[in-house]
Amino acid sequence: MPSAKADAKNRQRNLMKRIAISIGDLNGIGIQLALENHNSIKKIIDPLYCIDEVMLKQASELLNIPIPNDFKIVKKIAKKFTIKPAQVTKEAGVYSFASFLKAVELSKLMEVDGIMTLPIHKKAWELAGVAFKGHTDALREFFFAPAIMMLGSPKMYVALYTEHIPLHQVSEEIKNVQKLSEFLIDFYENIKDILLNSEKIGLLGLNPHAGDDGVLGDEEVQINKAREIAHKTIGKEVYTEPLVPDIAFTPNSRKKHHYFVAMYHDQGLAPLKALYFDEGINISLNLPIIRTSVDHGTAFDIAYKNVELNNLSYLNAIDYFTTT
Repeated sequence: MPSAKADAKNRQRNLMKRIAISIGDLNGIGIQLALENHNSIKKIIDPLYCIDEVMLKQASELLNIPIPNDFKIVKKIAKKFTIKPAQVTKEAGVYSFASFLKAVELSKLMEVDGIMTLPIHKKAWELAGVAFKGHTDALREFFFAPAIMMLGSPKMYVALYTEHIPLHQVSEEIKNVQKLSEFLIDFYENIKDILLNSEKIGLLGLNPHAGDDGVLGDEEVQINKAREIAHKTIGKEVYTEPLVPDIAFTPNSRKKHHYFVAMYHDQGLAPLKALYFDEGINISLNLPIIRTSVDHGTAFDIAYKNVELNNLSYLNAIDYFTTT
């Protein structure tokens, strides 16, 4: 018969979500984050690392970090390769994409409750022949769903209407009122259970001064049309009128709004990273699974250099699974 203490531990473990962690680019800092923080995260989730034994041992030896006894891994990912710290290589791209595919496979088989992704290098994916620019693009195709990219921390989250497209194309995307309205509806549906009843989502305009009634641009007219369509579907007003972008993230505005929708990548991420760079995370919404990621890159400048890493983004990305 198990002891009362052991029984309590088993009950706690059964309540934990099992999360597949794709290991990212092994030439970067992801594996160090995984090894160094395992004993912390295993207290809140049941992690399964998408890395095989050979590559794990190689990384462990290079980092001089021992592998925890309960560090659960999968048996096979992709062809083994020699880790080259801080270098962009095809082999690392192949492996990181295969690790991600394994995490997706486990989620589709319902063997895990979510996916957490460590940082990849987009150029390595390109060298490996991967057609996607990043995790979110891939997830849209894998699940045939319009995934929404939301980044932030518990203090502030920003959803991006457009992501990795040239700036000159953003205006045309905004003129697609139906697409924008569907985005606004989907975003609200994904966060409505954690949105305060009286709180509105901050909806950013595109132009300086939010267009100044058309003097500086008319995209805000299209944004308002999409907003009205969304409100009719939702049944109530949940979005602000288009906010002037240069004051949307001021302290007074952030007292009123914790969730924002930005029209393009840097409009939302520049202020977010200025305020909460060390703690921000990336979350993929509007999918049948939950996926989180750190909001930083492979950090080749410090990879395998025995540098103490800032783990706050990683821990926040893990902790998000306890709130959903």
